[in-house]
Amino acid sequence: MIRVLLVDDHAVVRTGFRLLLHSSAGVEVVGEADSGESACQRYRELAPEVTVMDIAMPGMGGIEALRRIRASDPRARVLALSAHDDPVHARRALREGACGFLSKRSAPETLLEAITVIAAGRQYLDPAVAQQLALGAIGGADSPAERLSEREFEVFTRLARGETVARIAEDLSLAASTIGTHLYNVKQKLGVSNQSELTLLAIRHGLIEP
Repeated sequence: MIRVLLVDDHAVVRTGFRLLLHSSAGVEVVGEADSGESACQRYRELAPEVTVMDIAMPGMGGIEALRRIRASDPRARVLALSAHDDPVHARRALREGACGFLSKRSAPETLLEAITVIAAGRQYLDPAVAQQLALGAIGGADSPAERLSEREFEVFTRLARGETVARIAEDLSLAASTIGTHLYNVKQKLGVSNQSELTLLAIRHGLIEP
């Protein structure tokens, strides 16, 4: 049995995943979490073989949770999920140590396939996203967000969603001045002057929902 931890801030999504995986004889959902903070705690308690985690959650968020779980257990196997099927989110998750990336728009049976592949020690990448990554590498077409560091990208997307500097600093356990420095660097690299322009840029490139 593959022991799985489900992490998503939407209860209905977790329920759907649990019901889907329950029908498989080879997978057992051993726990759930609704935030990045809870994911870190539940991972320590349950030591699942595969953690299925949404990377865009309020609070700490999935990327930060992934970073912390991998720091505490480099062998952790995490399947990153996203409502976005753009290559930017996939590339960021993989750089932080995710063993796979899957769009929530994928066919339901793909989730089981991805979990099985990752549990076997291999990597899994959503076919549509893999194609975009390959085409981007060939054509050199990158999002402006590729100019940002991992932490700058995280600050960028959270600010674009309307979160405050104080909230981001609290969730990431960083000083507000540090977040302010990241914000300054983001604005300089992306050529924007305010939060509204950040939001428009993120929507234009499919990094957040409009």
